[in-house]
Amino acid sequence: MNVCRLYGEELQKSQSNTFEDYFNRSEVTYRDGGEERTLSVLYLRHFEATLLDVLPYEGDPLFTVAGRDIHLRDIVALVCLWQNPAYRQRRRVYIHDEDELRRYFAAVDGQTLQALVSEWAATGACRLPLPS
Repeated sequence: MNVCRLYGEELQKSQSNTFEDYFNRSEVTYRDGGEERTLSVLYLRHFEATLLDVLPYEGDPLFTVAGRDIHLRDIVALVCLWQNPAYRQRRRVYIHDEDELRRYFAAVDGQTLQALVSEWAATGACRLPLPS
């Protein structure tokens, strides 16, 4: 599975009576079996604060590669897809459980993750290894 694109965004209110500004969206676009797919992961923004407590990074942005700041929201979908291969069959995932998101990140080695993202930033693609 080859990763083509990583993208994350903080959602903004589209109407005054919505709660969109409490959420972040993370997307990973990848090629699997010759087909290009995108997985979009929606999660509560405050989950990031507790994730940063357990990750080996000092803050957000986590790191910079090829002159680009990599924020946590940019890689959430990548980590979810990597750690839960069943998400290959999905287009959208809503993570409402902070512990679920924490488990995905706990299973990932920070150096391996940074190497993957660095490869993607340098070449525009990276090969996602099998889950650890």
